[in-house]
Amino acid sequence: MFGLFLNAGIWYNIFMKNTEISREKFNQMSSDEVFSLLQQMQTEMDKMHEENEHLTERIGNLLTLLYGRSTEKKLPADPRYEQLSMLLNEAESDYSEDTEEPEFEEVVRSYKRRKAGKRDEDLSGLPSRKIEHTLPEEELKQIFPDGYNRLPDEVYRKLDFHPATFEVLEHHIAVYAGKKEDKIVKADHPAELLDHSIVTPTLAAGIINGKYVNHVPIARIEAEFKRNDIALSRQVMSGWMIRLSERYFSLVYDALKKELLSDPVIHADETPVEVSKDGRKAGSKSYMWVYRTAENEKNAVLYDYCKTRNTDHLKDFLGDYHGVIVSDGYASYHKLERDWNGRIRVAGCWAHARRLYAKIIKSASGSDKKKVKYSLAQYALSQIGDIYHLDNALKSLPPEQREKERNLTVRPVVEGYFAWAEEHLPEVPKGSSIGKALAYSINQKKYLCTFLDHPDVPLDNNPAEQAIRPFCVGKHNWHLIDTIHGAEASAILYSLAETAKANRLRPYDYFRYLLEKIPAHMNDTDMDFLHDLMPWSENVIRECGKHKSEQKNEDK
Repeated sequence: MFGLFLNAGIWYNIFMKNTEISREKFNQMSSDEVFSLLQQMQTEMDKMHEENEHLTERIGNLLTLLYGRSTEKKLPADPRYEQLSMLLNEAESDYSEDTEEPEFEEVVRSYKRRKAGKRDEDLSGLPSRKIEHTLPEEELKQIFPDGYNRLPDEVYRKLDFHPATFEVLEHHIAVYAGKKEDKIVKADHPAELLDHSIVTPTLAAGIINGKYVNHVPIARIEAEFKRNDIALSRQVMSGWMIRLSERYFSLVYDALKKELLSDPVIHADETPVEVSKDGRKAGSKSYMWVYRTAENEKNAVLYDYCKTRNTDHLKDFLGDYHGVIVSDGYASYHKLERDWNGRIRVAGCWAHARRLYAKIIKSASGSDKKKVKYSLAQYALSQIGDIYHLDNALKSLPPEQREKERNLTVRPVVEGYFAWAEEHLPEVPKGSSIGKALAYSINQKKYLCTFLDHPDVPLDNNPAEQAIRPFCVGKHNWHLIDTIHGAEASAILYSLAETAKANRLRPYDYFRYLLEKIPAHMNDTDMDFLHDLMPWSENVIRECGKHKSEQKNEDK
């Protein structure tokens, strides 16, 4: 049959454009030589097709990164995947013209409509001012010549806003001298935060809250103060942040670090940051590491500034820690486990493994979308969704029982997933997105399975990613940190801000509270007073805790 196609003119037209064979030489070729050449061309075409698919995937990923949604809501419907999506994605809502303005009770300390009986509780933490609207007595007599009775008032409420106000606190300290003895006594007065400085706890807390909680660059804070006729330069405010961190907040940071290192499970993550004056050439990368306790009643979130990303920084921070580190697949964590053989275990992050498959589905377009539903990526998502679904059902169990149930129900699904991944990896092109996704899971198998042997270890490293996200948002606004001292101060301030939020405190009030209390203890010979300043202490919760209704909404 092959001989039927041996027409010299036809084969020459096919091959002439792709080879350097002349017409005369081509006419002299045997059928076997032509067939061999055909096979060679087919191989080249398959290779070009594979490279084209890789390029298409990369372009799709780049377009998704540039223009796509940051969540994975648009993935193909799958009941198991939808449960997983609710677990991993942040709640989002889009504004439209049909959006109704919330009722007053929904704005003040509440996100959900409250019954009338709850109103007093909702508004108990806010000052209020009564404004009466009445008719003059003479007008009432004209309206009601036979007299009238006043009925209960019709009451409605509006929320008023007062921009930042400033007040000069002029301290007058009484000085007393004895008439007969050479003695002078001064009245008690608050200790100064910084010598010869106008900064107060409320002013410092406001600046810290603006930059480290609300991500406002210090230059914009300076401009806003100037619009209110307050001349505070960014250099002065930055100096305050550094000195307050070194003198006061570092004490709380060190106490929180002891609490964190006593936790059997620690989450860890890191992100690059540029420090312009760190002794290296411009553009050199530094890193901000974050460590977080497992979510419990005492939550500690600590940042640590380091010049590089190597394992030595992990060792310096963790010291003699024994426990489990939950992290992404970065090699420094794995090296730490090898170097500290037996002291720590590293647990991998299933969210990272899942994300690689999700990217493939998100970047699909055109006719590829129809194939996604039956693709390897979608099946992988379904399997990982099963793992999450089964494990989440065990969260409320005591540790020993949870470990037992994990071995009975979760372990077989995990082992099945890895057997499936190892079976299909040789079938997919090397370097393709699906190939990289499968390879990632297989290479990380040891660490992804750690949670099966440790009942307190969660499936993913999401708490650390959530803790480091505010820093990432902030650095997009201010881009770089000027000095190493500034980077170290930022690590301390971000630590306290995120720790406050993790323990349901109002960050501004917590910073203010610390600056009001710590100066009185600077001459103490021990640090016992710090116990009452921890974010979970009763006094702090009472002074700085969120409103009860707000906590209830977060629980929901």
